Amino acid sequence: MTSPASPSNSMPPPSRGPIARWKLVTAGLALVLLGYAIWQWPTWNALAETGAAYGARMGCSCAFVQGREAGLCEDDFEPGMELVSLSIDEEEKTATASVPLLASRTATYAGATGCLLDTD
Repeated sequence: MTSPASPSNSMPPPSRGPIARWKLVTAGLALVLLGYAIWQWPTWNALAETGAAYGARMGCSCAFVQGREAGLCEDDFEPGMELVSLSIDEEEKTATASVPLLASRTATYAGATGCLLDTD
């Protein structure tokens, strides 16, 4: 004989409220964004290295080959290089360009040769 179902077994499972659903959606979205960032990291790093190297070379040439004021050299940057910052050291005759948290490159004025990127 089968026993009748007890009341505790016949109750439906508790439903997730709107707050629990919201947390689940937020966690899923965070995981997707994290995966995208990990997937794109090599590309972002390569672009940052290229931008920093270009900025250092252009800043060095602007300041030491052309003899222009250091403050005007960032005006020579191409569109899309807004994240690249430039600092020029007049004593050492170097220009350092950096992209925050990703890359930094330095170019040194070498006289008649012009400006050369420093090797890391």
